Amino acid sequence: LALAKGLLELYKKRFSATRPAYDTQRAANKEFDEHFPFDETADQKKATIDLDRDFAETRPMDRIVCGDVGFGKTEIAMRASFRAVLAGKQVALISPTTILADQHLRSFYERFRTTAANIGGLSRLTPPAQEKEILGKLADGKIDIIIGTHRLLSKDVRFKNLGLAIIDEEQKFGVRQKERFKELRADIDILSL
Repeated sequence: LALAKGLLELYKKRFSATRPAYDTQRAANKEFDEHFPFDETADQKKATIDLDRDFAETRPMDRIVCGDVGFGKTEIAMRASFRAVLAGKQVALISPTTILADQHLRSFYERFRTTAANIGGLSRLTPPAQEKEILGKLADGKIDIIIGTHRLLSKDVRFKNLGLAIIDEEQKFGVRQKERFKELRADIDILSL
């Protein structure tokens, strides 16, 4: 009952929350999209249009992107991340497993290598000294995109300006875990894959 009451209160806050609209017509967005090394599918094109429509609004996004393996959901997550970073926001991508988080980290490093975005990773395999450094940079806003496991939901993880939370394989997380990002800030955009 307490969880249900808390969720109702959270969604009430989210419903009335606003954030600045993103300029989705920037040339940099189109350039980033065009550097996708594969042929874009019709579904990816539609998902990108939907993302841009959501980002152009002042109400925080709550979007689910569904698709089988190989559909290209990660590319949609990257495009959303690029737009958020371009708007001066931080991005957190949470994955249910360390292996998947590591795959995303490598993919993001490769896709963002020609941009100025700073990317970091955080999971149970992160050495303690490196973890402390990453947490400091994240809190100071020196990491634009953080990719990790449920470790990102820990109380000691602080963001300077979190704007977008991407939840990969959202069906593998519990309600409390998924709502943790929304608790951090009622006005963040949520993209579930």
